[in-house]
Amino acid sequence: MTPQAHSVDTVNNPDMNGSGGTVSYDRVAQQGLDTTHGVILYLEDICVDFDGFKALNNLTLDIGVGELRCIIGPNGAGKTTMMDVITGKTRPTSGQVFFGQTLDLSAMTEAQIAHAGIGRKFQRPTVFEHHTIYENLELALKTDKAVWPTLFARLNGQQRDHIHSTLELLKLEKLFNQAAGLLSHGQKQWLEIGMLLMQDPKLLLLDEPVAGMTDAETERTAELFNSLRGKHSLVVVEHDMDFVESIALDGKVTVLCDGSVLAEGNMQAVQNDPRVIEVYLGR
Repeated sequence: MTPQAHSVDTVNNPDMNGSGGTVSYDRVAQQGLDTTHGVILYLEDICVDFDGFKALNNLTLDIGVGELRCIIGPNGAGKTTMMDVITGKTRPTSGQVFFGQTLDLSAMTEAQIAHAGIGRKFQRPTVFEHHTIYENLELALKTDKAVWPTLFARLNGQQRDHIHSTLELLKLEKLFNQAAGLLSHGQKQWLEIGMLLMQDPKLLLLDEPVAGMTDAETERTAELFNSLRGKHSLVVVEHDMDFVESIALDGKVTVLCDGSVLAEGNMQAVQNDPRVIEVYLGR
């Protein structure tokens, strides 16, 4: 199924670099991912109703190309449902969700969304534990997964370079021949992120990536995410405020509550917002 290309559709959104203000975006009908306006993801007035319970309530936000956006909020705020909507696992009751200017994610399957360039990592790492680190990355390569092409596939030089550069990025190059099942929790998390990177995603959705990590692993994960900033767009849902502060830097942090945006701004502004203090930080 080909994603529906929409004719001109003008909406008002926060500006594409997240610095505040309002700008009109025109969606010009065309095929493929179009980020000419500098925004890779739009959610507009998204509502998700589960038998009368509004998990998302007129949620509107946008993510810039190459941006690292942190999403925080109390349990039940709608963070996971938001990611489910983006990846096609949950269909919105109303509202629109676009990847770039033209790809209507609500009209695409989960597989089509992944193929279009959106990768998602859940809280618990999922790797092939009986395969080596190298084999895990090889299996995750963006290739034709049909039976015959898979049986006779041979890595070319570009693919081998991609695997080696990813191993170096993850700092797992010295362990490349080790079974993934022998890795620490944090290393398994990094390997799964590496497996997503083998798919050449434009947007990464990362759900509580440092849960269960040691302090040293958390620090290394912050370094990894900061190195990905600008090369990929990242949406990071996390409860660890020290970790959020280490990756948010001067970027925008979005606070969700009751299925909608409660506050947005840099980390300092969010931490000092009385509404956030009341519902989330608990001071």
